[in-house]
Amino acid sequence: MVIKRRVLFLFFIDLFIIWLSVGGSYFFHSDGPGWSEVLQYGLIFSIFCGGSLLYFRMYNRIWQYASVGELVAIFKAVTLGGIASYGIAAIVMGTWMPFLTAVTTLETMLLLMGGSRFIWRLLRVKPSSKAEDTRRKILMIGAGDCGALITKEMLGPEFSDQKVIGFVDDDPKKQGMHVYGLPVLGDRSQIEAIVSKYAVDDIIIAIPSAPQHEIAEMITICKGTGVKVKIIPALNDYIHGRVSVRAIRDVSVEDLLGRDPVVIDLEGIANYVSDKVLLITGAGGSIGSELCRQIASFKPEKLLLLGHGENSIYNIEMELRRLDPSLNMETIIADIQDRPRINDIFRKYKPQVIFHAAAHKHVPLMERNPAEAVKNNVFGTKNVADCADKYGAEKFVMISSDKAVNPTSVMGATKRIAEMYVQSLDACSATKFVAVRFGNVLGSRGSVIPRFKEQISIGGPVTVTHPEMVRFFMTIPEAVQLVIQAGSFAKGGEIFVLDMGAPVKILDLAEDLIRLSGYEPYSEIAIEFSGIREGEKLFEELLSDEEVSNATQHERIYIGKPVNIDRSELELEFKRLEKVLAEGGGGIRDVIGKLVPLHRSAS
Repeated sequence: MVIKRRVLFLFFIDLFIIWLSVGGSYFFHSDGPGWSEVLQYGLIFSIFCGGSLLYFRMYNRIWQYASVGELVAIFKAVTLGGIASYGIAAIVMGTWMPFLTAVTTLETMLLLMGGSRFIWRLLRVKPSSKAEDTRRKILMIGAGDCGALITKEMLGPEFSDQKVIGFVDDDPKKQGMHVYGLPVLGDRSQIEAIVSKYAVDDIIIAIPSAPQHEIAEMITICKGTGVKVKIIPALNDYIHGRVSVRAIRDVSVEDLLGRDPVVIDLEGIANYVSDKVLLITGAGGSIGSELCRQIASFKPEKLLLLGHGENSIYNIEMELRRLDPSLNMETIIADIQDRPRINDIFRKYKPQVIFHAAAHKHVPLMERNPAEAVKNNVFGTKNVADCADKYGAEKFVMISSDKAVNPTSVMGATKRIAEMYVQSLDACSATKFVAVRFGNVLGSRGSVIPRFKEQISIGGPVTVTHPEMVRFFMTIPEAVQLVIQAGSFAKGGEIFVLDMGAPVKILDLAEDLIRLSGYEPYSEIAIEFSGIREGEKLFEELLSDEEVSNATQHERIYIGKPVNIDRSELELEFKRLEKVLAEGGGGIRDVIGKLVPLHRSAS
C-alpha cells in the first residue's frame, strides 16, 4: 500500500512537470497562446509521455542508487513519449505543434524529471556530519577501470561507514583528474604523505593487471604507512566480472614474494598424466592434496589417493568430489612403511605415474626421533620405488627438499638418502625415477606462517629462532605446478631444482606478517629470539658443490647433475640401517653419516 501511494505521488509529480513543460513552452514561444490548444496538447502529452514512463518502469527504481543507467532510461522514456505525443497531436488536431515549442517542451521535461530524481538521490545519500567524522577513510591505489568500479560501489549507502578520499595512480595523465568526483592525489611516491595528510585508515590496491613484482613493490610502500592494506582479487576475476567490494581480501605474505605466475606447458603435462592411472602418496598433506587438485584437471584415468591419516584423506576426497563429481578416484589408507600393503596396492591398481609426497618433514621432531625418519623417509620411499620398478610404472617423481643439500639434520639426510636410492634404481629400471627439490612452502602444515599467525592472534610474542636465519619460500600451488611440469621433462635419474627466487629473512617475514595483521612489530606485538633448534642451519642451499645446474625447457626449473652412486655400497649401508633399526635404533646417526658424508651431526 505504501509502495502504491509512493508510485502515485511520483506519477502525479511527473504529470505536473508535463503540463508545466507544455504550458511554459507555449508561453515563451507564442505571443498569445490559445489556452484550449495548450489544454489539448497537455492532455495528449500527459497520456503518451505518462504511458512511456510507465512502460520503462520509471517508478520501479530506487532513485537513491541512481546512476548513468537511470539517466539513459529517463532520456528514452521522455524522448519516445514526446515524439509519439507530437505525432499523435498532429493527427488529432489536424495541425503540427510549432517545432521550437515541441523541442522546448521535450528539453524542459528531461531537465525537470531528471533533475528532480537526482536531487532526491543527493538528499538521500548525503551523510550527517557525525557519520562523516567517524567513517573509515580509504585510499584507492589505481584510478583505472577496476579502482573506479570498486569506488562506485563504495559510494552507495551500504558502505556509509567508509569513505574513499581519493586515488593514487602513476599515470601522469591522471594527475589532478577526478573519478566519481574524487581526486587523483598523486603517484606512489606520495603515498606516505597522503596517508598522513588525510589520516587514511585503509589502503586498497586496485591494479589487478599489474605484474606481481610491481604489486609487491606497492605493498612494500603501503605497509610502511602502518595502515591496513587490502587488495582486489586476481585479474582473471576482474575479466569475468567477479570483482566487488565483498571480494576484496587482506594482503597476504604470498603477495610480498612478488613472483609472476608460473607458465606451464599444458600439452606436455597432459601427455604423461591424462588417461593414466596416477598414485599420489601423502595425498592428504599440503603438497599431496594440491597435487591431487591440479592433476584432477588433466582427467587421469584413475587417481589413487594414498595416505596414512584417514581424516586428511577424507577431506581431500570430499573436496575433489565436490569440484568434479565425474573424477574416477580411489582413496587408500595405507602406511608406506608397510611393504606388503604397498605391494598389494601396486599389484591391484598398477599405477603408471607416481608422485611420492609422503614424508616426515619436521626437522626438530625428526632430530629427536631419527629412527622414525629413517623408517618413513628412507624405507618408505624404498618400498614405493621398488614397487614402481616391479610393476612397470612409467614415471616416479619424488618430492624432495633443499634440506637434503649438505644436510645438518636427520630429516635432511634421510631425504638425501632417498634421492640417492631412486637415482641408483633408475640406472637399472625401465621406470624413469626423478626427484624434485625445493625449499619451504608458505602455509604448509608445520611451516612458520601458520605458527606466526597463531602467535599474533593471541597477542604475541612471535618467536623467531635467529635474526639472521633465511629460507627459500614458494607458494604451495606454485611449487606443485613446477613439480608436475618437471615430471614431463623426466628422462630418468635427474634431480630437478625449482627456482625459489631470492631467499627471505625469517625476521622480515615475521615483521611483515605482524604489519599485515594491523599491528606494529615490537611495540604492539613483541618478537623474541628462541635460538637455532637442533638440526637447523642459518642458510639453506638448493645444490651441493658436486651438483652442476643445467637449464631445462622451463625458466624456473633446473637439473642438478647427479653424482656417481655405488649401488652395491648403497645396498650394504641399507642393510646396516635395517640391522640398526631392528636392534632399537642405537647408533643410527653413525650409519646415516656413512651414507651421507656431508652430514654434520647437530648433536
